[in-house]
Amino acid sequence: MGLTISAALSPARAGAARPARKQILFFTKSSGYEHSVIKKIGDQPSHAETVLTALAEPRGWAITHTKDGRIFGNPSLAAYDAFFFYTTGDLTAPGTDGAPPMTPAGKTGLLAAIRKGKGFIGAHCAADTFHGPTGPRVSAADDADPYIRMLGAEFIAHGRQQPAKMTCADPSFPGCSGLAKGFELVEEWYAFKAYQKDLRVILVQETAGMATTGSDHVYDRPPYPATWARRHAKGRVFYTSMGHREDVWTNPIFQAVLAGGIAWALGEAPANATPTIERVTPVYAQTPP
Repeated sequence: MGLTISAALSPARAGAARPARKQILFFTKSSGYEHSVIKKIGDQPSHAETVLTALAEPRGWAITHTKDGRIFGNPSLAAYDAFFFYTTGDLTAPGTDGAPPMTPAGKTGLLAAIRKGKGFIGAHCAADTFHGPTGPRVSAADDADPYIRMLGAEFIAHGRQQPAKMTCADPSFPGCSGLAKGFELVEEWYAFKAYQKDLRVILVQETAGMATTGSDHVYDRPPYPATWARRHAKGRVFYTSMGHREDVWTNPIFQAVLAGGIAWALGEAPANATPTIERVTPVYAQTPP
């Protein structure tokens, strides 16, 4: 599929004056399950780091990667323009990867920084992070953890990896101009609950044709938001459910959508953030039993 990424996302022309590089903190601590795309082998960068760095360099973005949650107690955190989470579990606990956790105060500071104007980008398992005390299966939007309310929705579960169609509810959003007819990918598709009502829906998970038996019963529901944007006070929040598989990270569709979301979160690409969830996916709150 041909994609046309907006001029706002294109690398600067050779010889043109370039503004100061925008700083993005790529945080990949896994207090829960650690996905293969962010596993490091020795000092080598993970697959996701490699792809993200290649996307960032020509666009003038600087990527700093860490799994160390102590950075959220560091005053130098103010130097970052946006935070990109690919995380799982309670990040205030050491958990699966054993990396140092963030403190509760660090979590509070992160959310405050976003409210004050920092950008936030989440991919895939960022929604499988900071579940409430009842876990991922039970909570309403108003009862969700403050992090989940900032992000926009909470992961419930996923079925087997399978092909599914995504339709584009907002082709004018940065990075989506070539997606008006939608697309199909094989991916580990997340199902969500606790949606906030102020989401600008960008991509919709079309459930028609998906397997719905056994563990796949989570897709036995009407279409639901899978990629979205929202304003969090002065901050800009972008999330996409995609990003489990290595081949998704190298797919030009995912890369265009991700680059567009990052550019918007950084304030470099304009977009309409007026909420559309009630109109685009009117039965978004209907989940399987």
